[in-house]
Amino acid sequence: MSQCWKAIALTAALALATPALAATDPDAALAALKGKVLSTGPNGEKPVSPDTVSLTPDEIAKVKAMKASAAIVMHYSGNDWSQAQIAGLKDGFRKLGVEVIAVTDAGFKPERQVSDIETVLAKKPNIIVSIPTDPVATANAYETAAKQGVKLVFMDNVPKGLKAGADYVSVVSADNYGNGVVSAHLMAKTLHGKGEIGLVYHAADFFVTKQRYVAFKKTITENYPDIKIVAEQGIGGPDFSGEAERATSAMLTAHPRLNGVWAVWDVPAEGVIAAARAAGRDSSFVIATMDLGQNVAIDMAQDNFVKGLGAQRPFDQGETEALLAAYGLLGKKASDYVAWPALAVTRANLLQAWETVYHAPAPKDVRDSMK
Repeated sequence: MSQCWKAIALTAALALATPALAATDPDAALAALKGKVLSTGPNGEKPVSPDTVSLTPDEIAKVKAMKASAAIVMHYSGNDWSQAQIAGLKDGFRKLGVEVIAVTDAGFKPERQVSDIETVLAKKPNIIVSIPTDPVATANAYETAAKQGVKLVFMDNVPKGLKAGADYVSVVSADNYGNGVVSAHLMAKTLHGKGEIGLVYHAADFFVTKQRYVAFKKTITENYPDIKIVAEQGIGGPDFSGEAERATSAMLTAHPRLNGVWAVWDVPAEGVIAAARAAGRDSSFVIATMDLGQNVAIDMAQDNFVKGLGAQRPFDQGETEALLAAYGLLGKKASDYVAWPALAVTRANLLQAWETVYHAPAPKDVRDSMK
């Protein structure tokens, strides 16, 4: 069993050990989850609240005096989540007087990310904030950075073999397991606890997307016996939307009574929307997903297919990552794993949720679609 699956299995076991929520009442289940974190870290770490991460005015002044530089090494930047992470990081570093000297996009390709790290290291940054595309294939590149004295802070996952407090400062994540649970309860609520559904999951060794898939499937299976998962299809990218559209079209052909599909994040969900529309499905067909992207938000605002999703807090995560990078510069002890709780989003709280997630009003297209 891989490091990734061991951590997810531990999370699932911990969830099993807790008293069952009001399983037949999705509203009660969602209320009980509010503000809680169900995920453990990639190595089984217990989550710590982001409220514990802070700097004193004196510490901020010391960081500013260092005139440090940082690079942001992304796995992929072609969605709203990634752009919000980058925006939060830039805002956090600006407040600390840290110059961002590079932002890279690996296109979900490990070999490209290794090359990105090598290129960035030539610029001699004091800090690298990154999310590994593959925890094994990228490990040596991150280890090289750590040996050169670069302060590493990770999003969501960590490279295999690196140790918190020694090789890297900390990892910051959303509650991806919790988001999977939230999306399951939201789908069950819309389906009134019965129906046939399909799953479009991420067919890669990627910790956070596996957490979502395991959590969604477990929650539906154990809490909603009248909802049957009749089809599953993995997608590998890079054309996540196109792959999801083709997978959903096949599901709809094979299972004409299909009542809905769960997609692992918003970009694949766009493909599910396209397939449902092409098949002539009406708004009674239910799509649940994770990540509050603009296109799924527009669909939700129009009261079409997307009925609910679990949202991350990428801007806040970015600001927290910048603070933890400052911990590294100061030699201040940091928690190994910091996690933001899941945010349940439906049409009823969509505009407010957008402001919470992105620290900005919803785009005009989303606001207009609410009308």
